[in-house]
Amino acid sequence: MRFTSEQRFDDGVLEREFTLGEIPGTLWTPASAAPAPLILMAHNNGLPKGAARLVARARLSAAHGYAVATIDAPGCGDRPRSAADEQARADIQRAMRAGEPVDEIFEAFIGPLVEKAVPEWRTTLDALLALPEIDGPVGYSGWTAVGIGLAAVEPRIRAAGLFAGGFVPRAQREEARRVTVPLLFLLQWDDEGNPRQRALDLFDAFGSTEKTLHANLGGHVGTPWFEVEDGNRFYDRHLR
Repeated sequence: MRFTSEQRFDDGVLEREFTLGEIPGTLWTPASAAPAPLILMAHNNGLPKGAARLVARARLSAAHGYAVATIDAPGCGDRPRSAADEQARADIQRAMRAGEPVDEIFEAFIGPLVEKAVPEWRTTLDALLALPEIDGPVGYSGWTAVGIGLAAVEPRIRAAGLFAGGFVPRAQREEARRVTVPLLFLLQWDDEGNPRQRALDLFDAFGSTEKTLHANLGGHVGTPWFEVEDGNRFYDRHLR
């Protein structure tokens, strides 16, 4: 892991960009010198690590006392896109403009993206836990499809906060039964791109014996900010 830049904010949070082989990422650490628990934070459906909502969530959690890390998934953010990626994105935009079904296009696009992203997150986790300023346990926050894939195979993940708005491929819907860590699932009741019943069925499928569903009125990007603060209290219960 090679750090390429750093910035210290007024609240003491240190933001550092890093590269790990071909993987670009960002790490936020709190002002305290004591080793901090870690939250891996991913944006739904692989939007860039620099997306404003993700950065705001990360900085709030870091100010709360957590180390927070994110990476760009393959084909997202600063990562090069293949011709197949570009075609899939164009097909999704065309179908949405035409009001046509998009599930099968998402399935063909998101499924391989998740398969590539999970091993990269595990490699990143190895490198992060080797840093002296980070000490487990580890939580996960954000993109549901990757969170399911990661929590199902990675025993170091101790709790997961997932956003229901991202498309979850069929393979991850089945894999959800293997996720047994404490779970906080955030659902926007009027999400225009995510059928409500499918999100409720996914929540029911998780194998966790401790799982909580928070549902709020509003569309896809309308998750209330207080849910981020509640999320930090959820991690406090399970990572401290």
